[in-house]
Amino acid sequence: MSNINPPAAWLKTESEAVRRPVGRAIAVESAGGVLLIAQAAVLAHVANGVIFGEAALADVMPWLGGFLLLIGARAVLAYAAERARFTAAATIKTALRERLLQRIEALGVVWQRGMASGDLVETLTEGVEKLEAYYGRYLSQTAVAVLLPVAILAVITPIDWLSALVLLTTAPLIPVFMIFIGKGAETLNQRQWRRLGLLSGHFLDALQGLTTLRIFNLGAREARLIERLSDDYRRSTMAVLRIAFLSSLVLEFLATVSIALVAVLIGFRLMWGQLGFEAGFLVLLLAPEFYLPLRNMGSVYHARMEAVAAAERMVEILDAPTLAWRGTRLDVFTPAPPRVTLNELSYTYPGNDEPALADIDLAIAPGETVAVVGASGAGKSTLALTLLGLIQADRGTIRINDVPLTDIAINVWREQLAWVAQQPRLFHGSVRDNLRLGDPAADDTALWAALERAQAREFVAALPQGLDTSIGERGLRLSGGQAQRLAIARAFVRNARFVVVDEISAHLDTDNERRLVTALKSLAHGRTMVLIAHRLASVAHADRIIVMDGGRIVEQGTHDELLDRNGIYARLAAGAQDLAA
Repeated sequence: MSNINPPAAWLKTESEAVRRPVGRAIAVESAGGVLLIAQAAVLAHVANGVIFGEAALADVMPWLGGFLLLIGARAVLAYAAERARFTAAATIKTALRERLLQRIEALGVVWQRGMASGDLVETLTEGVEKLEAYYGRYLSQTAVAVLLPVAILAVITPIDWLSALVLLTTAPLIPVFMIFIGKGAETLNQRQWRRLGLLSGHFLDALQGLTTLRIFNLGAREARLIERLSDDYRRSTMAVLRIAFLSSLVLEFLATVSIALVAVLIGFRLMWGQLGFEAGFLVLLLAPEFYLPLRNMGSVYHARMEAVAAAERMVEILDAPTLAWRGTRLDVFTPAPPRVTLNELSYTYPGNDEPALADIDLAIAPGETVAVVGASGAGKSTLALTLLGLIQADRGTIRINDVPLTDIAINVWREQLAWVAQQPRLFHGSVRDNLRLGDPAADDTALWAALERAQAREFVAALPQGLDTSIGERGLRLSGGQAQRLAIARAFVRNARFVVVDEISAHLDTDNERRLVTALKSLAHGRTMVLIAHRLASVAHADRIIVMDGGRIVEQGTHDELLDRNGIYARLAAGAQDLAA
């Protein structure tokens, strides 16, 4: 966690974004407090007139009418205050989720791989929701807890200075005890939130790996582990609730005793004739309202502690260093495929001593298809991530049409990209929804054309609802080959000038491999392509093959040239289809 921007200070800084709706809520609630005082004064006057002044119904009717109008006005103001609070909370939640998502994207895949997915999801969902009460109630209630008691005290003091003195003396005890108790609860809230993140992350991992757990007969062990984590979370939650209930009990006790003391003093002075009924009744009506905002602070202060605990993780995300990509160039691309040049490119993953890429020099001509092969761990996938701009090299440059990649506006660069992974990411939704990730404006004619070129039209047409068929999360209702062909179709829909394909033909049967090789040949036409492959068949159509070993390019040439050299490529290709053996 950043020491420069701790969660409590960060929450206050973020409140600038909702200053107007919070200010409206404070103003409206304060106006409602003024009407409350007026309402109490009218009620005290009417009661005094009826009981002691023998006022007739006709005499008090105007006062009763005013009393009803005040009730209606307070209801309208309460509605307006609630709307302002809702606006403040909704505004900050929407803006914060957008910022967090943008930040997570900017942090890159290396940072993301080091984080628990469940913890991040919990932060973006439940964590952001925890801020609602802080921005929707705590900020406005803090101001009202000062303004309304001061206004009531200003009314009571000229009428009954003794009751005002009691109120003034006892009121500070409530926030003092609240802060004293809350200090311990803040630590418990942070511990509770961390345990919830741990539970969420582990539960998500268990769901994603459910098949593996069943195969290894580890379901019972995993259930016991989740039970233990759940029990830890339950215990931490109960500890927080005990503190919350204790603070509420203390606040209620102080307020009740103080009101009772005021009532006793008023009763004695009424009996002794030292105080008039109307004045005494007004003070008695206002005394509970004097303490009400202070008592409400107990619940909203607990909301503040929850917000601080949730904000701790958000501050870590927002303070983490991002990839230094601040390019602004927009004029780099033409309708022709781009030229890609790598100069002395090197990258080492954080925490590793050995470089994943070391002094890579590579020039890819416009429209050329370059296949990258090598043993597992040779640096192929790291090279792909670097070309995509998902990680930035420690040293060296990537140039697109002779312009450094980091000088190009990131959105412009990504508009020119298509990415097909070995395990393509397909989202829960229809075939149409997944294809339109490439181009949201694509019509069905364009989608079917892309499916045809990707050798996927046949199986999509056979689906129960065609393009409208739901494929399930991660494409679970499709075979591996079908999912990969759908990813190629999405790349066609994208109509990008530069395509990176990562090990698309690994783990496939002969028919699927043949279809995919045909689709890749079609995809490569008129585009610059980098194909990271495992199998011999998938590199046969490449214009050039480069061989990587230990993060370096050790060989390059055509298939026949590399076989004649009898080097690493020849050994990889000898007698088998697997180039990563």
